[in-house]
Amino acid sequence: MIKKDSKDEPIISLKNVSKYFHGNKIIDNVSFDILHGETFVIMGCSGSGKSTLLRLMTGILKPEEGSIFVKGKDISKIRGEELDEVRKTFGMLFQYSALLDSLTVEDNVSLPLKEHTRLAQEIIDIIIKMKLSLVGLRGYEKHYPSQISGGMRKRVGLARAIALDPNIVFYDEPTSGLDPVVGGVIDKLIKELSEKLLITSVVITHDMQSVFNIADRVAMVHKGRIIDVTTPDELRSSQNPYIQQFINGRPLGPIDFFKEDIGIGEIFGL
Repeated sequence: MIKKDSKDEPIISLKNVSKYFHGNKIIDNVSFDILHGETFVIMGCSGSGKSTLLRLMTGILKPEEGSIFVKGKDISKIRGEELDEVRKTFGMLFQYSALLDSLTVEDNVSLPLKEHTRLAQEIIDIIIKMKLSLVGLRGYEKHYPSQISGGMRKRVGLARAIALDPNIVFYDEPTSGLDPVVGGVIDKLIKELSEKLLITSVVITHDMQSVFNIADRVAMVHKGRIIDVTTPDELRSSQNPYIQQFINGRPLGPIDFFKEDIGIGEIFGL
């Protein structure tokens, strides 16, 4: 369910955004809005540009053209401390969890708290227990990443992503490498945390089961362009041949891997 704020304004807004890499246009005149409290999914093939969009929305990359507004600030125009203040309101779940193997579960979750706050250790310990409880991992505080499963590592990464009570959480392929059951658990957590904590969730994925499980709205990107922004129900019934090929996993169609060259985004992981 989409939860709009009183002003009914988007929390993230991309306006005519383009990004070039080595002279190639990776993102081509992209515009869309993400509303307060919704789970917005960006889907597309490998190399389509969805990871580049994630890096643009988090301020890691700057566009050559257009503007990216986050909570009313154009992050494409700000840098340094001003950008850091905006990014403190973000949480991020990385594709491979990005946990530090040398640290315990509780130490991994505490990293953003120690880096960005001056809270006493006693308070940090309480917050860690609360966040681990939300993802069903109380009792695993002293474990190391190597001692827990891949799905559990994803949940630790999620606990770390919400440690600072962010307004927005970005998810980079949250179900990648997981079996369907564990992937379903992660999907359920994304939805529950979004609703309980009033978080806006932005999810990058090519997992269609996940798309239909969690999305309020979906944007499909292909070769750096937005094909459509729609709801999951409208996505299923879409007559767009690119969308139908993608959601049904057909090897032949307008997305033709046998004839098309590999895109620059695929080569550089964008």
